[in-house]
Amino acid sequence: MNDPILRISDLHVSFHVRGGEVQAVRGVSLDVNRGETVAIVGESGSGKSVTAQSILRLIPTPPGEYKQGSIEFMGQDLLTKSEQEMEAIRGQEIGMIFQDPMTSLNPTLTVGFQISEVLIKHQNMTKAQATSRAEELLTLVGIPNAKDRVRQYPHQFSGGMRQRVMIAIALACTPSLLIADEPTTALDVTIQAQIMQLLKDLQAKTGTSIILITHDLGVVAETCDRVVVMYAGKVVETGTKEEIFRNPQHPYTRGLLRSLPRLDHSKSEPLIPIHGTPPDMSAPPKGCAFCARCDEAMRICVDNDPVNYTISETQGARCWLHDPVCKKEGASA
Repeated sequence: MNDPILRISDLHVSFHVRGGEVQAVRGVSLDVNRGETVAIVGESGSGKSVTAQSILRLIPTPPGEYKQGSIEFMGQDLLTKSEQEMEAIRGQEIGMIFQDPMTSLNPTLTVGFQISEVLIKHQNMTKAQATSRAEELLTLVGIPNAKDRVRQYPHQFSGGMRQRVMIAIALACTPSLLIADEPTTALDVTIQAQIMQLLKDLQAKTGTSIILITHDLGVVAETCDRVVVMYAGKVVETGTKEEIFRNPQHPYTRGLLRSLPRLDHSKSEPLIPIHGTPPDMSAPPKGCAFCARCDEAMRICVDNDPVNYTISETQGARCWLHDPVCKKEGASA
């Protein structure tokens, strides 16, 4: 696939707080092609959700600030759009499934109304048409007795069912791009599998591109085409699912994979955590942000931030280990 529906280039997003400037996203560049699923993975605080919310311009300004870069969706830079223009895009062209459906859904409104208002706003449907379509959408996402359930409130649904309602809202206008921000958080494993299968089935029917933000590398292995690994506000590695899992090229990616439990390892074999904590983004390090936690760090890593090195046509890694000169000298820090 070589037809980007979304292209983010050199995106910088900061938050101005009392203690100074928090550099949440620092030069992120990534593409999403039509009909593919791209996973963005990394620890909490790595900039995944801020990157996703920036696509829909959901970062409040102030305290947030889009400092630099572009977000091109279907050839149009979203950072140059007015708020009115963005309102026409949100929900209609780009849908988003938020992390916690209990806080994202309005507890005082029926789920039918919350689905219908998207259709009335963007599709110019009558109330009756929107209600009928809401019932169809609830059935589509696997909620039985849609005619009755459409009149119920969020607290009358289980966690998994509420997440399905969120998916129904996001898909109401058949968007070209769907952003799923940790859609399986706080759900049990069985429900997680059902939700991810539902997204795959809906993508097969509609051809929607999906950005999946998650901590769960098992979900990534099962559902995604390409993987973007973020650390300290930067993309440190990209590649196909097979490349990332079978041949990771950045020490951070290898650390994430080593910390996962595996069925082919013995029970007595301990998990290997990544020691230390991510850096303070109000004062990010001068060199490689992962340097202080990296077992393969070299002297150059301390003061010099690496560029992205091409590993293959589809894989790249931001690490000095791939610099030809550093490979030869390789002096440990």
